[in-house]
Amino acid sequence: MLRTAERTRSPRRAEMVAAAARLFSRRGYHGTSMQHLGDALGLLKGSLYAHVGSKEELLFDVVDEGADRFLERGREAAESTAPASVRLERFLIGHIATAIEHLDAATVFLNEWRYLSDGPRATVQGKRDAYEALVRGIVSDGKATGEFRADADVEMTARLVLSAGNWVYAWYRPGGELSPEAIARGYTESIVRGLLPLPPEVES
Repeated sequence: MLRTAERTRSPRRAEMVAAAARLFSRRGYHGTSMQHLGDALGLLKGSLYAHVGSKEELLFDVVDEGADRFLERGREAAESTAPASVRLERFLIGHIATAIEHLDAATVFLNEWRYLSDGPRATVQGKRDAYEALVRGIVSDGKATGEFRADADVEMTARLVLSAGNWVYAWYRPGGELSPEAIARGYTESIVRGLLPLPPEVES
């Protein structure tokens, strides 16, 4: 049984989750031992078990908190009343900013979550599905209002948006020239250009 909610709120627990995110990001979940975690926190392995039940418990905390961060910002963008293209850009800005601000945790969320056991993985999968549904909703709204082309593939577009945002963790380096806004704007310009209705002479 994974213990999460209340213990995650304590400063010590937050420190452990942050250390786990760093180690899982750099070494991978299977390449990180409880000994590695204890060393990073200055705790003997036996003392570490007094604070956390298992390595998977920490993985779940890292991944679940990551899912909540993405969902919070995604909903802010998706639920606004702005045109679909603006909401799509805001969604990508939020996605990329979240990944950059929590680079270690985002890396774990995107790569290591599959190592969770069935129950915790299903919880995270539900949040990932809800997040993808936000993108589909934006694209569907754009189609419904005529802002996006009627034959736009909602599923494929949503996956393209998420794939573009997800890949940032692999190449972004803190202190680089591009801000989250600049990256998102460049991505959105390319994606939205492909969604805009074709001129009548092209359609015919």
